[in-house]
Amino acid sequence: MRVLQGRAPRLRAWLRAPRLARSGTRDGSDGGYGAQGFREKEGARQERSGRQEISNNAPGARGALEGWEECATVSQPTAAASARSANGAPGGIDRDTVKRAFLDKLFYVQGKFPQLATETDYYLALAYTVRDLMLHRWVSTAAAYTTSRARTVAYLSAEYLLGPHLGNNLVNLGIYGEVKAAIESLGLDFDALLTQEPEPGLGNGGLGRLAACFVDSLATLEIPTLAYGIRYEFGIFDQEIVDGWQVERTDKWLTFGNPWEIARPEWAVEVKLGGRTERYVDDRGRLRVRWQPETTVKGVPYDTPILGYRNNTANTLRLWRADAPESFDFAVFNRGDYYGAVIQKVISENLSKVLYPNDEQLRGKQLRLEQQYFFVSCSLQDMFRVLRVQQIPPERFHEKFAVQLNDTHPAVAVAELMRILVDEHVMPWEDAWRITQRTFAYTNHTLLPEALEHWPVSLFARTLPRHLEIVYEINARFLDSVRLKYFGDEARVAALSLIDEHGERYVRMAHLAAVGSHAVNGVASLHTELLKRHVLHEFHAMSPERFSNKTNGVTPRRWLLLANPRLAKLLDETVGRGWARNLDSLRALEPLAGDPAFLDRWRAIKRANKEELANAMARHADAPLDADTLFDVQVKRIHEYKRQHLNVLHVIAQYLRVKNGTFDGVARTFVFAGKAAPGYRMAKLIIKLITSVAAVVNRDPGARDLLRVVFVPNFNVTSSMRIYPAADLSEQISTAGKEASGTGNMKFAMNGALTIGTLDGANVELREEVGGENFFLFGAAAEELDALRRRGYRPRDHYERDAELKAVIDVLRSGFFSRGDSELFAPLVENLLEHDPYFVLADFTAYAECQRRVARAFGDRAAWARMSVLNTARSGKFSSDRTIREYCRDIWHVEPVPVELITQQDVAVGLDRSRHYGPRLDKVAGEWTGRSTAAPPSTS
Repeated sequence: MRVLQGRAPRLRAWLRAPRLARSGTRDGSDGGYGAQGFREKEGARQERSGRQEISNNAPGARGALEGWEECATVSQPTAAASARSANGAPGGIDRDTVKRAFLDKLFYVQGKFPQLATETDYYLALAYTVRDLMLHRWVSTAAAYTTSRARTVAYLSAEYLLGPHLGNNLVNLGIYGEVKAAIESLGLDFDALLTQEPEPGLGNGGLGRLAACFVDSLATLEIPTLAYGIRYEFGIFDQEIVDGWQVERTDKWLTFGNPWEIARPEWAVEVKLGGRTERYVDDRGRLRVRWQPETTVKGVPYDTPILGYRNNTANTLRLWRADAPESFDFAVFNRGDYYGAVIQKVISENLSKVLYPNDEQLRGKQLRLEQQYFFVSCSLQDMFRVLRVQQIPPERFHEKFAVQLNDTHPAVAVAELMRILVDEHVMPWEDAWRITQRTFAYTNHTLLPEALEHWPVSLFARTLPRHLEIVYEINARFLDSVRLKYFGDEARVAALSLIDEHGERYVRMAHLAAVGSHAVNGVASLHTELLKRHVLHEFHAMSPERFSNKTNGVTPRRWLLLANPRLAKLLDETVGRGWARNLDSLRALEPLAGDPAFLDRWRAIKRANKEELANAMARHADAPLDADTLFDVQVKRIHEYKRQHLNVLHVIAQYLRVKNGTFDGVARTFVFAGKAAPGYRMAKLIIKLITSVAAVVNRDPGARDLLRVVFVPNFNVTSSMRIYPAADLSEQISTAGKEASGTGNMKFAMNGALTIGTLDGANVELREEVGGENFFLFGAAAEELDALRRRGYRPRDHYERDAELKAVIDVLRSGFFSRGDSELFAPLVENLLEHDPYFVLADFTAYAECQRRVARAFGDRAAWARMSVLNTARSGKFSSDRTIREYCRDIWHVEPVPVELITQQDVAVGLDRSRHYGPRLDKVAGEWTGRSTAAPPSTS
């Protein structure tokens, strides 16, 4: 078994050693976990002595059993350990404590002897061990938030691309090294154990990864937060490459369960779908509306703790799983209709099966709309539950919650909150609308018209009949205000309407979000300006005070400290350990950019990272890769506007230079990765082009020493954590004016990669920060492309004008890269020559020339290393901590709530809260051993 690495005798020897020899912590000192229960209450140990023991004939079992009751109190830290944790120290964990807890989880949770355990068993045992450490912080955080009654950020996002939890949690707890040493002292391969964790299938691209970075920063900054989403059973999909084509496989990430989550069925809610509405007069003579749904779905919450970095905060990510209110019809089953007995369960569970179901067909569109409504309805109902527990009236909803709409997916929340306030709480419309606008804020993440979601009115009426009525009423009142301000300007009225009346009628979800929110923000300075000028121009003209920019950021804990431990160690030595909390402190590296000895260490780290990546990628490249080549990397979602095909055209140009004897560059390894949406045919064809070019170039003995092309399948957080630290050149070459922000550019720069890019998204600010001399800029700006489009863009002119581009296009359509099949890439070639909506040909010449500058710069290794250092040193702005501080200050108006770990002495306070639970609490609390400081932790 790989994870044992042939060292199982060490594990068995430790198991068989006497307890005192193994522990070494019987002096009463705090030696691990920060958990008093591991070493205290000797009387409890004596009480256990009379219990039946496992036979000594079961090797290892007795060792795993010994001390297990002590481990059960893992979440009861000593006051000293709590204080150390609050000051950012790891809590003094010792190896023997970890080993005993780990083996107890293996035996009592996984039910395995070490000799019979699989690699997955070992991973799960360690995950449950670490989760126990987190639970004390989690419960303490809930108690602190309940006591403070502070305003809470409710973050609504359809995606959370979290990545593996285990390593990240160990880093945030500050015990990564201690746990690694403990596990390896048992003869286990810690790194191999980490690879057993499947990535949560909860996100796809930048939107989900941003949400993951944000929840990390919210916890690190001690901001009260509830993050809401959907618990997708099968996620997006696993990508395989078969004969060069993307093939989607089911992402079975929950096969072995999820040790990080806790189900909360007691907080399940019901969600209505379809049906009709009816008017009636209530017993007080008020005209009201009743929604008679066609179906009802149950939403069951699953909670995951999100740790702050080296503090006591553990916020909650609450994900909703869809289920049927009655999942099994016994009467139908007894009639012999076995399928019919579970049909409602099957239909209901479809809502949380897959992220972004293919919406080419109407049923796919309906499922997407139902998904979006399902999770926002569940989430808003849950917020009202919190209000009830904390005895806050619904009129103060906006005082308790600041709800952030992460793009347009949750925009229907505006109509849902109005429905709850007006229909269920019988609130006057004007009061409900005031609360709604003060509650919501909207982040726009796209400039692409097709990504600004809009739903056919007919579909909306069939799925959410009451909400369509509410949207109509919102629209009517809003357009009345528009007509007052712009009298007689019906064109402006039509542009601002929540309903698109051109042809088939659509509900414009971005408009609904903008009207229903008190704040609208873009995610990069250029993106925000383009929002104001184009996408939401009329809204900005009407209410400019609502608009602001909040440039995205990424968490340095995941993307530098955890992803690049070699560089992190060097940073610790040179700028101090505080950089992971204050990324601006990396500016202290600037003077070292001219130090030859420091640059030697910097280059050695980069080469070691490249060697590691080269070994991992070798199986995708048909041969070993050379770490001394320039690693030229483009990894992101496959889309035409991101222009992976521009990169491939340049690869072909390089290859033709090699074949023609005119190659004057440096040896390169081109790395691609990313997924195409299942229904996006052109994106899939681009993947086929990349893999086809790779197949030719990598097998050509005359070229493969100078050029290698690798497509890394199933790009995810795990693979990206290996790729970013190893990159020399970061390809950020999207069409100017199309990328909202991008965050890959930030991760590359933090890890010392140089960028070749356009003036698009956050590239503009990245270039400003690192300096134009340390950034390879090319291509037309957004304004220039707009002007070219207005004049009438003719891509074929560029084909005729640039001889190298013409040669590239001609060899592509000749079938040279497709085994003689000249039709394979014909759709792509025709699109480029006749339409080229993303200006690939217009930017090709400038891109090729810029790549020549890259090659010349890379030839001077010392100068390149200096630029690499400066990219890292000047990346401080792009920490998500900075972004979240700006949201807190300008939009949410929330304050940090420091968390103190609760102790046994806090029970007395908890007893005083019995009115919340009834008289039985006194008896329960009398048996309690130190958990709650206050009323029920309602936002855990």
